[in-house]
Amino acid sequence: MSHDVDVLALENQVCFALAVASRSVIALYRPVLDPLGLTHPQYLVMLALWQQEPRSVKDLGAALQLEPATLSPLLKRLEASGLVDRRRSAADERRLDVTLTDAGRNLRSTAESIPQTMIEQLGMPIPELQALQSALTAIIAAATRTSELTGEASDE
Repeated sequence: MSHDVDVLALENQVCFALAVASRSVIALYRPVLDPLGLTHPQYLVMLALWQQEPRSVKDLGAALQLEPATLSPLLKRLEASGLVDRRRSAADERRLDVTLTDAGRNLRSTAESIPQTMIEQLGMPIPELQALQSALTAIIAAATRTSELTGEASDE
């Protein structure tokens, strides 16, 4: 950065832009997810399970990059809503597997309209959104590598 740029100016901070963008986009999901009875974090869990099931809680946490203390209450609420089942694995009693119920599987067809709805609400060209998703994935990978090298947790 040049000497004329204030490196500590709020508008120059990547962390600020990421935080505001995240809150703003997640807020757009709220009215879309409410009719499905899902919060945004629950929607992410369902996306992971629609992609692959059953999944162990450990695998689900890794896929979503969530700690067990964060994931467990989400799964309990989804189970109480009748969308998932949690059961001990027959192969390994230490492992807790998560599967979709019929209601959870059926919800997928309703949820299929969500990505297009979000594209329309954002009003951005798909190539721009794809480039943004790619850039964010690179940021996540870089932050993960750095946290692994320093031994620090990336979500704290």
